[in-house]
Amino acid sequence: MLTGRESLVRLIGRRRRSPLPASLAAVLSPSSPSPSASLAQADDGGGSGEAAGGEAGSTSGGSGVVGVGAEWVVCPVCGDSIRGSDYCVNTHLDMCLTRGTKRKLTQSTLLNFRFSKKVSAEPTANNLNNEIETENMKQIDEDLSSDQAFFTFDSEIGSSNAGATISSPTCLNGSLGISETITSYAPSKIVLPNVKDAENDGAGELPTVAISCSFDECAVMDSSTVVAVDTVIVGRRFHENIELREDAVITFLRDPQNAKDPDAIKVLYAGSECEQTLGYLPRDLAKVLAPLVDKHYVECEGFVVGLHEQQFGNVPIQITIQKCKSDNQINDDPNYCQSLWGNFVTTVKSENFRRPRSARYQTNFNLMMADVMANHAHVFSDIEKSFLASFKSLSDDGQRLFVRIYTRKGPWFRKSSISYQEISDLEHAVMELKLAGYIDMLSCTVDPSEYDMKEILDVLSVPEMKEILKELPKDNTSCTRRHELVSTLLSSYHNGTCASLPKRILKWTGTCIRISKMADELLWRIQRLFFLNGDQDLSSFLLVEFGVVKFPDYVCSISHRIFQERSDLLDYEDAIRVAQVMDESLDNNNMDLVTRCIDLSENRLCTMPKQENATTPECRPSFFSRFSASWVYSKILTLGVSVYERDRRYEDAIRILKILLSKVACDRRRGYWALRLSIDLEHVGRANESLSTAEGGAIDPWVRAGSKFALQRRVLRLSKPPRRWKVPSYTDYVKRSIREVSIEGRPLNCETGAKNVFYGYDGELCGVEQLALQYYADEGGGWQGTHSEGGIWMTIFGLLMWDVMFSDIQDVFQSKFQTAPLDLETDDFYKSRKDLAESQLKKIQDGMAEEMLISSWELHQGTSCQGVNWVRYSLTDLRAVVACIGGHRLASLLRHLAVDYRSWSSGMPDLLLWRFLDERGGGEAKLVEVKGPRDQLSEQQRAWILVLMDFGFDVEVCKVSPVTKRR
Repeated sequence: MLTGRESLVRLIGRRRRSPLPASLAAVLSPSSPSPSASLAQADDGGGSGEAAGGEAGSTSGGSGVVGVGAEWVVCPVCGDSIRGSDYCVNTHLDMCLTRGTKRKLTQSTLLNFRFSKKVSAEPTANNLNNEIETENMKQIDEDLSSDQAFFTFDSEIGSSNAGATISSPTCLNGSLGISETITSYAPSKIVLPNVKDAENDGAGELPTVAISCSFDECAVMDSSTVVAVDTVIVGRRFHENIELREDAVITFLRDPQNAKDPDAIKVLYAGSECEQTLGYLPRDLAKVLAPLVDKHYVECEGFVVGLHEQQFGNVPIQITIQKCKSDNQINDDPNYCQSLWGNFVTTVKSENFRRPRSARYQTNFNLMMADVMANHAHVFSDIEKSFLASFKSLSDDGQRLFVRIYTRKGPWFRKSSISYQEISDLEHAVMELKLAGYIDMLSCTVDPSEYDMKEILDVLSVPEMKEILKELPKDNTSCTRRHELVSTLLSSYHNGTCASLPKRILKWTGTCIRISKMADELLWRIQRLFFLNGDQDLSSFLLVEFGVVKFPDYVCSISHRIFQERSDLLDYEDAIRVAQVMDESLDNNNMDLVTRCIDLSENRLCTMPKQENATTPECRPSFFSRFSASWVYSKILTLGVSVYERDRRYEDAIRILKILLSKVACDRRRGYWALRLSIDLEHVGRANESLSTAEGGAIDPWVRAGSKFALQRRVLRLSKPPRRWKVPSYTDYVKRSIREVSIEGRPLNCETGAKNVFYGYDGELCGVEQLALQYYADEGGGWQGTHSEGGIWMTIFGLLMWDVMFSDIQDVFQSKFQTAPLDLETDDFYKSRKDLAESQLKKIQDGMAEEMLISSWELHQGTSCQGVNWVRYSLTDLRAVVACIGGHRLASLLRHLAVDYRSWSSGMPDLLLWRFLDERGGGEAKLVEVKGPRDQLSEQQRAWILVLMDFGFDVEVCKVSPVTKRR
């Protein structure tokens, strides 16, 4: 792979499906002249933002965004904000009157959570809500007491029926606080493993049902002895053999052995002989009712109120809970009994357990949107804010359908094939999304020429495409593979042979839908701003909720914005689009377009001011530089250098490298750029300039680790008299000898470039590293060990420096889905935590490393942390390593990583060996770099070996060679 390609792919992440903005497409098109300057940006919507704002607002697939710029009005029926065009108003009114919904002044909002601290929220610049909603949103919470609230917000966030409105949902950044009243009956852990939606609940998987204020007043007094609760049966779909009827009597049974919830309460059908299980009570209700049932303080009976429209939906029931006296109650503290009953009554007073809650993915999606709009609203235009605000006014079905198709590959989907259990009215949801501009619809009344015909063809199956080909006048029956069929149909459509191809497609597929251009652009931006990378998406929420991934506990203290202005974000997005075009062009081997991307990046970087290190407090943190357009362009150009060098275009590579070194002053890649520049200058016969470049790079403070060592070695090689007479001061250090050990093995293959495979001492096939492990375990001195390279060291660093990594530092944590602080791979990491880091290192040096390791393992086991591998390394092995290395050497190594994690996180020796010398625990460790035939040490490996030798480690190189023919 080309150098820098993998890094660029990680930066791009999820590729954008929407076409390039017109301005960018014009510059990169083959017919346009080579770019000579950066693209002119519009005042408010240039670059990629134009596609998400101005252009998309007017032409989203021809009919996707109807009246985006129209005046907004408030519906007199439901109170939702709608666009003021005649068509939108009339259609919305028809839907509201049909549903018979009317907005109530007492409908619940986020304020029903009884947040602990109340402050006035800042008014939004583009307020689309009515006056009552505005008044309700003047108070919002400020101090999130724990991450629990973040992951257990099973409220009406994003539920249009509940009228939930979020003005400043900064819970992800520690700005909301849940009061103790709520915490007393909310799930006690941050994550509930394997919890599913109420619609998808199975036996034993008890959901947390959404909450609203609506309850019978007869049940509000603590002195009441009888309480009637309206709720539902969840987990119904796993009991399809039981038919229910209205007014059917039901009973209840505690299920304390339930693996999903120890408070589970079964619902039994009293009408059957064996009282078959119908499902379970909702989790929130069971949590406050179970203690009363266990103590026999109450008696419960109930009946079925009605049947759900869907066969296995949540069945509405009514339960009557009556206080009763028991032996336990006589023996127990009366205050304890009264407190349980009071807690139960208080809970059911404020909750309505009958209304099904929002689907989890719907809640997560709304939470993500709300957080971004609260913390990054300044980077969105008024039109974009209006468009995104309209999402809250959509029905539950509309929101769920949008999230479902947004997370799928697509882009087009047959409406007839869309079926989700939690979406009750698909037709209404589709029409609602169409009118709101969130989806495009392809039908017989839409001109298909506005869309990519290849994307539409992807909706067809292979048999369907064959049937369409049979109807064409030309015989194409020889086509059998999908790509051949698509190519044939496209050529027939473009040359006019089959002008009616869209109608033929729709004959098979029916109406098709896809995410609109504007919605796709804005949601890509929101996801990027929320996760701050291209690797994570909405699936991260599910991984947490299902217990697959657990993120560390830390505090989000934010004092600086990542993007100061909207233009900064648009430039950054535009740069990522160029990176994506380059990556796709390399996949397609379109070198002309690759060259255009390199030229465009070069010219844009040249027009930007030189990057300098921030030294004043009011400046943005230096580790925010990765979110700048210049940083992205520098990555594109780094990959471009590798492309040019592969094609032996050394002059072009030299030009780009000089630009990078002159424009990017504070970057760890300066070492790589200086080294490649020196090498390329030597390729074109400019030895003196090559030497000068190497000398300058060797003293550059941003050139470190292997790159610095390589440049020093080049200086020694090129600076022979008479070119240079003075010997550099680092000559003796660079020329230090490294101990080597040679072993022989029987090779299976001796092919150049192929991975070396040997017969091990046990006769099994293995690599050179496993062969060396067997040698050291036997003839080499009875060592135990592992082939880990830097993996085991990164794990030890993460465990021992856990508190340092996740300490409360300004701006390093921006969301709850980070596995490391943003400044980990920068100089700021050690500088901002020097006192805390040195305190930890002092304990390690004093011999407390093993105790600290055990404590960190037990506290954080399974939690995701950058560099920590919980599966590959056991606690026993880690303890042995720490004990055998010794406190002084280990502290020196960890300090080296803390000061410069990025430069030294790779290139460590292959093997880590250890052995105990006596029963009292004395031991020693050895690090070994293994090299097979024709392998040589890299400069990074040499630099690491010399550093480890300075720290007092026993380090050597083990060279594996084939057994000689004579032997």
